[in-house]
Amino acid sequence: MDSSEARIAPSVAGSADMDTAGRARSPWGILALLCVGILIAFLDRSSISAVLADKEFTQYFGLSPQQRGWLGAAFFWSYALAQVPMGWIADRFGIKYPYAICFLFWCLATAAAGTMTAFGGIIITRIFVGVAEGMVNPASYRWIRLNVPERHAGTALGLLLMGNQTGTAIGAPIAAWLIINHNWRWMFFLTGILALLWLIPWMLCVRDDFPRGEKRAEAMRSAATVPIRNVVVSPVVWGAMITNFCYSYFLYYCMTWMPSYLVERRGLSLSQSGFYTFFSFAGIAIVSVVAGWVADRIIERGGRAIVVRKAFVVAGFFGATSVLFGAYTDSLSAALFWNVFSLSCLGLASANNLVLTKITLVPAPAVGLVTGVQHLAAGLSGGTTALLSGWLLHVSGGYELPMKVIVVFLIVGAASNLILLRPRWSPKVNAVQPPA
Repeated sequence: MDSSEARIAPSVAGSADMDTAGRARSPWGILALLCVGILIAFLDRSSISAVLADKEFTQYFGLSPQQRGWLGAAFFWSYALAQVPMGWIADRFGIKYPYAICFLFWCLATAAAGTMTAFGGIIITRIFVGVAEGMVNPASYRWIRLNVPERHAGTALGLLLMGNQTGTAIGAPIAAWLIINHNWRWMFFLTGILALLWLIPWMLCVRDDFPRGEKRAEAMRSAATVPIRNVVVSPVVWGAMITNFCYSYFLYYCMTWMPSYLVERRGLSLSQSGFYTFFSFAGIAIVSVVAGWVADRIIERGGRAIVVRKAFVVAGFFGATSVLFGAYTDSLSAALFWNVFSLSCLGLASANNLVLTKITLVPAPAVGLVTGVQHLAAGLSGGTTALLSGWLLHVSGGYELPMKVIVVFLIVGAASNLILLRPRWSPKVNAVQPPA
């Protein structure tokens, strides 16, 4: 695949200037900041899994499995609903200041959760965190689309995914350590307040891309060349939504229910469950970077970008179905192995799927909007996972049925990636309107 085909979705006037300006500022340094930002976001959202496995917390609020599911879902529903408006904002008002404002808001909301005395208060703080974290993905992927070339996109997104998966990997053990050595209130407070330090290098190092005067009108015109109707009717967008929903279903199951599974089904302590959850997410993080880098090298040597990345995605989805082996083994060591192995396999799909659905097949002026629409599905997946898994656990009395449902979603996700992600079905770019 040549370079023009790799950039299937063409950019329009204005994006080239942004691209040049962005690359002049060492894109890998800013990418590192984005990786740390998304790490903090996922640490905040995954810490709830340790809280849900903490007996003091569940007894304090008198939580049933269904209520634990609702608490896990509160973040994801609000996160999902915030995706599209946050993507719209990123496309029109830049990345630096919208991201900084949202980051401040979610850190304060996380800290506030530690002061709550009613279950409804905890729910409200998780909703606020979800809304504010809705900016993370549209801003991050838009920056990468405008600053990183296709031949490095897999590596860049692999590193970004390492940030979110490392955040998830360390979130559970850090939260468990804070709960054991202090309590759940201090866990929320410390993780929220300490994260604010990230804002210092962000404000000092990231280029001011807030459009002013004529540049604002130009940004508005550029974003308008891919109206939401073109996004909604694109099979690529629908295929990406289905694929991301199915991918995220397994990921968020591990994020919200794995520590409880390890404690309740396998008899581990809270600290031990955090330790093995760390290995699962460390595995997917490492595999994501390696798989993205390997795919980049194959493409750079003449491989067809879409074919190569689809092959990695399908392999990752089918490898992840091995989670079911762990559900039916009586051996603790085998169960732990399959937990780590299955989620690590999903890393083959991680970066390569995101390159396809947010870089290669998406026009530059609409990266924020398209990312928002796609992550609407991912957010809905998180809420569905938390609620459905809690309900299945309640009606079946075991974790085998929830894991069977995971396998079904993984097969559907692989099929969607193969069938719907085609260049001719990308969102269409309308002609650029002349200045008024």
